[in-house]
Amino acid sequence: MFITNQFSWIPLFLLLFYFIFKSYGWKKGLILVLVAAGLVAFSDQFVNLIKNNVARLRPNNDPTVNELIRILKKPRGYSFVSGHSTTSFAVTTFMILTLRKYYKYPFLLLGWPLLFAYSRIYIGVHFPIDIFMGMLLGITIGLLFYKISIYFLKKVNSN
Repeated sequence: MFITNQFSWIPLFLLLFYFIFKSYGWKKGLILVLVAAGLVAFSDQFVNLIKNNVARLRPNNDPTVNELIRILKKPRGYSFVSGHSTTSFAVTTFMILTLRKYYKYPFLLLGWPLLFAYSRIYIGVHFPIDIFMGMLLGITIGLLFYKISIYFLKKVNSN
């Protein structure tokens, strides 16, 4: 339950912000943090759009499987695609691409979204395909927002 709670990861986010500001300075760092905030907002809303259109029941609410699984949490709403998986992979992809030229092992950040996403299956609120598709969607969103950040960073460099 600790792992699946978004607020448990605040220290990691603060550490990532520290690395961003340390690597890029205040002006570029602020741009990157704002782009990351836009990424999170976009990811969240895009996932809600998908969930409301697909309208797939969560495993804990699906009578065909809920008797077969362990259920530790009982949220309502829909399952496909996992917002936790999408957003965590989007943020991680963005951070890996942003920090890779300053740090030797940014790919180690992948442990966070993998653990976070798995926790959603473990507690009974997502099917594996929800997580996998969220992962693919998140990586795509992370790449897109990285390209957006490059555009803004180039504008700052030209001024």
